[in-house]
Amino acid sequence: MRFHHTVRRVYLAPVLGLVLVAAISACSSGGSSSSSSTPTATPASSSASSTATASGATGSAAAVAAITTDWNKFFSSSTPNSERVDLLQNGSEFSSAISAFAKSPLAAAVSSKVDSVTLTSSTTANVKYDLTAGGAAVASGQTGTAVLEDGTWKVGDDVFCGLLKEGASIIGIAVPAACS
Repeated sequence: MRFHHTVRRVYLAPVLGLVLVAAISACSSGGSSSSSSTPTATPASSSASSTATASGATGSAAAVAAITTDWNKFFSSSTPNSERVDLLQNGSEFSSAISAFAKSPLAAAVSSKVDSVTLTSSTTANVKYDLTAGGAAVASGQTGTAVLEDGTWKVGDDVFCGLLKEGASIIGIAVPAACS
């Protein structure tokens, strides 16, 4: 009997991970929550198609490039946790949650691609992005916030809290008090 429970957990973990990413993405944005099971390669790197919709000075283009790079880096499985903490608004309040998430099988398979950035002020922006898990698109056209904090463009803590609130019970992560 023990063998069957172990096998069931091995197969259940990736399925729960994909469900978690889809649920998290839907609840972390005000945008569309459509998903697709068509595999696509979506590298976690800067997107040349990112655009600033704020009136367009050179500073805007630099901000869009920094937001795109930092956003994709935060969601990249190859980014060390210490760097992820630095790329999240109020990141030090979430360091244990970031570490716990990184230990889940789901974290190794998730990446994002920034589709567009809309600067809403000199320190905030709306980011439209796609999430993939294991090479399969799980959410397209999601919207989140980026904030300029200590000279670095960071993923808004509201985005990360949305992810944690939706998926914490599935992968066993406690939602930090900072999400209240």
